Amino acid sequence: MVVTGASTGMGTATARELAARGYHVLAGVRRERDADAIRADGIEPVILDITRPEHVQALVDRIAADPRRRPLRALVNNAGISVNAPVEALPLAEWRRLFDVNLFGHVAVTQALLPFLHRSGGRIVNISSVGGKVALPTYGAYAGAKFALEAVSDSLRRELTPHGVQVAVVEPGAVRTEMAGRGAATATELAEKMAPEHQQRYGGLVKAIVAHSLAFTRTGLPASKAGSIVAKAATARRPRTRYAIGRDAALLTRLTRFLPDRILDRVVAATLRAYLPEKARRVAPAVA
Repeated sequence: MVVTGASTGMGTATARELAARGYHVLAGVRRERDADAIRADGIEPVILDITRPEHVQALVDRIAADPRRRPLRALVNNAGISVNAPVEALPLAEWRRLFDVNLFGHVAVTQALLPFLHRSGGRIVNISSVGGKVALPTYGAYAGAKFALEAVSDSLRRELTPHGVQVAVVEPGAVRTEMAGRGAATATELAEKMAPEHQQRYGGLVKAIVAHSLAFTRTGLPASKAGSIVAKAATARRPRTRYAIGRDAALLTRLTRFLPDRILDRVVAATLRAYLPEKARRVAPAVA
């Protein structure tokens, strides 16, 4: 098994759950201290930045030279970052950085490991998000990459099913991980660097999104529970094409199928209104 983005949160939990089920897990981490933290029976950390071709090639070489000649059973594409800012204000360099990690890096790893998965009749599990179904304000870049990952997963599933390789998508809602805190800090930092006119236009909205995200996460599932669902997607004999993690994710993904866009816009605006600073709340219809 290969799990990318295994340094913290769902990635760590997934690697540990798979190891507990008897699988040998190559756990992708970016730093040596993360490798030391996750190393355990059944978990072999590998230094892996999925945006660096030499790291991906090193992973390929490790699998090809496996001393036990074990087949690769599954690839869990979990690595990701959160970058949130208004579309108008987010620098293109940040858009490219996010898409490199949250989309193109997954494609690179998938392409590199598919020869092994073809031989084993293995599986790909792509970790998307409820943000791959509904895009909140300031989530344009993050949701854009997740929407794209959903589309790539659908195409990949239809290409690979005739050849015996299965593809599943996991769509987490609120999960208690470090990623939410890092995302909030990044959003605040980016907001502080916005031009004055952007701060005037979007400052209240960014504060509302950060507060909403932190509150949303505090009520979420523990990472261990999310990891068990990902492990199920990676090991079930007949996996579903999609797994929602949390009631919030299940509800929101259903709402996007049935509610007209304008109604969904109002639902989102109403949800955020309580988190807006008082001054911004008075003009909430304009910023929502």
